[in-house]
Amino acid sequence: MGEGARKIAMAVIKSLQIGLPRDTTAGGERRYTAFAKRRVTGPIRLTRTGLAGDGVANPKVHGGPDKAVCCYPSEHYPAWERELGEALGPAAFGENFTTAGLTEETVHIGDRFRVGTAVVEVSQPRQPCSTLAAMRGRKGFVKAVEHSGRTGFYLRVITEGEVAADDPIQLVVVEPAAISVAAANAIHRHRRSDADGVRRLLAVPALAQAWREELTKVLAARK
Repeated sequence: MGEGARKIAMAVIKSLQIGLPRDTTAGGERRYTAFAKRRVTGPIRLTRTGLAGDGVANPKVHGGPDKAVCCYPSEHYPAWERELGEALGPAAFGENFTTAGLTEETVHIGDRFRVGTAVVEVSQPRQPCSTLAAMRGRKGFVKAVEHSGRTGFYLRVITEGEVAADDPIQLVVVEPAAISVAAANAIHRHRRSDADGVRRLLAVPALAQAWREELTKVLAARK
């Protein structure tokens, strides 16, 4: 990692989940979604498009190489349980990896991690969608997640391999720009007024293409 590199101690996949799209009743309406996932122990194959046995219902906004794996920190679950007044199991946020030892403040866009025999790279924060609110039965939950900063994040796959629950997550490459997922969330939230922040985020090579295109348009609109 180089001299003076950051270290993340004892990060692991606390729980691993997969799921395929299916008709589901959520928020009083029928939805075709892969949000509901089942827990598996592994090992399971991780390819550039995601985990074997996992899928997405709407590939226009979910999945693809930049969103191969959705991660959510287990550290956030107690706060949400208090706020929602209910117990939450793994994948309550539709994530593939429920992690321990990683948070939006400590993980940076472009950081690479070895997990199992695979190598993955942080590509963007997770942006909550209406399905998350519907599955939790909470109107306004999307904004609540965004404003909390407890969004989770996405990984792309650099080296395919096999992963399993309880696998260590080892930081192997540090992105020198050091823009955390939390900072990226803040920049995105204020993107129309924070041109300098947008430029710094666009300078990170690992930033997901969808975010790159959106932020580039924001800058162009200021001219």
